[in-house]
This record gives sequence, structure tokens and C-alpha cells, in this order.
Amino acid sequence: MSEANTGPERRGLTPRQARRVRIALSAAIMIAVAATLVLRLGSTHSVLTVGFYGIALILSGSALVLSRAGRTRWATLVLGVGVAVAVVAEWAVASLR
Repeated sequence: MSEANTGPERRGLTPRQARRVRIALSAAIMIAVAATLVLRLGSTHSVLTVGFYGIALILSGSALVLSRAGRTRWATLVLGVGVAVAVVAEWAVASLR
């Protein structure tokens, strides 16, 4: 092979690796949200708590599906923004009590 045919060296993750990383991240966040929900229900029995963490679980699952479909940027956006909003909303409601 001549040097003219060699392209620039690719850096970063391949699309398949990026999908796998985001799938693993989504699953880990889903497990963490579920564990937090169990802990929060141990201290506070609130429908809002179940609702907010339920939304976070649904968004984590949606991120898993998006990652498998190859929409890794959308999955990251849904996972990050959605879970952050659900956790902040639950904290805000809890601080009002």
C-alpha cells in the first residue's frame, strides 16, 4: 500500500464502540436510578417521588433503545437532560416540604 492511499489516522471511538458505551452508561444510570428510588421510598412515601424516578427510568430505557438504533447523540441528550430534570424536580419538590 502506498502512502497516498492511507487516510488520516482515526481517533476516538468507532460508531459501534460509541453505541456500546452509551448502552452501558444508560444501563448503569438505570440501575442507579432504581436503587435511589428504593432508598427514597424507604424514607419518603410519595407519589411524586415514584413519578419522577419513574420518568427517569423511562428516559434511561429510551436512551438504550436510541443507542441500539444508532442514535447515540440523541440518546446522550435524552439521558443527560431527562434524568437531570427528573432528579432536580424531585429535589425541588422535596425541599418545599
